[in-house]
Amino acid sequence: MPKCSLRLKNTARSNSWSFSVNTGTVNALMALHPKGKGKQPETVLRQRFINPMAIIKQLLLFLTITQYAFSQELRFKKIEIDTNYSFRGLSVVDDSVAWVSGIKGSIGRSTNGGNKWTFTQVKGFEKWDFRTLYAFNSNEAVIANAGSPAYILRTDDGGSNWNIVYTNNDSMAFFDGVDFWNDREGIIYGDPINGRMLLLSTADGGKSWQELPKQRRPAMSEGEASFAASGTGIRCYGKEKAIIATGGKVSRLFISEDKGKNWNTISTPIIQGENSTGIFSFTFNTDSTGIIVGGDYKKNTLKVNHVFYTTNSGKSWSAPQNVTGGYRECVEFVTENTAIAVGPEGADISYNSGKGWQPIPDQKNFDVIRKARKGRLVVAAGNKKISTLIH
Repeated sequence: MPKCSLRLKNTARSNSWSFSVNTGTVNALMALHPKGKGKQPETVLRQRFINPMAIIKQLLLFLTITQYAFSQELRFKKIEIDTNYSFRGLSVVDDSVAWVSGIKGSIGRSTNGGNKWTFTQVKGFEKWDFRTLYAFNSNEAVIANAGSPAYILRTDDGGSNWNIVYTNNDSMAFFDGVDFWNDREGIIYGDPINGRMLLLSTADGGKSWQELPKQRRPAMSEGEASFAASGTGIRCYGKEKAIIATGGKVSRLFISEDKGKNWNTISTPIIQGENSTGIFSFTFNTDSTGIIVGGDYKKNTLKVNHVFYTTNSGKSWSAPQNVTGGYRECVEFVTENTAIAVGPEGADISYNSGKGWQPIPDQKNFDVIRKARKGRLVVAAGNKKISTLIH
């Protein structure tokens, strides 16, 4: 077949395509037609040796195949796991190492890119739900439970043994997420106690934790708290920046540029006002470009004010042209501009930093998705399931 070129443009990876065809393309298509071979394109079309609709049909077929190829570039690979645990904690270190944590004190670890997992239960914590997790490498990790008393535990032997490094017996203590700027300095947050966010920091890789002074812990509104749905309501960026999301009666972003010494707030248009509403996850791929997702966990399929994007560091928020398919618990950039949002009722993908979304078929019951801090590995986890992303 003669060489041809076909220029495709699909800015939102939607079903709407625009294209331009050069002479070589028409020649190639006409070569498929017995009356078109060897003729000049304009001559063939003018003399109607070939029906122009045939060319269009060939183009549509080409586009269909091309679009299918695009969809095949990115897909989930289900990992066979012998467990009935549900996971909300997930930390992907690099292209080899990943950890999960969840109900019944469950811990999972992979050292071969998520293809094989080993599972254990934390001794003495078989009834606890570990939704907060951060792994440093294949041996060291910290976890925290959702509930009171609130514990932080640390392992240095791959999860075989865990040491309690912090305990809070307050009836309101409840951890929601943790993140680190580097292998030593990190921050963990939880629901408010006496009107102020629970915040602790570490400077020794999670071996010890110190509660931030009262004046450094943000005051929160009545009914404002956070969600421990995926551990992605907190993220550390660069050397000192931290962002924390809240939800409930009020849903905001709290931003610190100095490791939690001072905080500013950003209002958001996401659905709020009830204990079950607000931001459940957020992510930024640059200082200015970010996405917030959430909704109402009591109304999984509600598609009202549940996903927004910003291009100016949260000064303003815009609703995407095509929204996600309802309530979403986690959002993650898996490449520079490609983000995936997951939730109990489905998963969605955006190729333009949240400006438009399209569903990923047959991907329900994921609660969290994370990309490797160093590498390309992407892992998704949820109710009795773990998958890796092929991309």
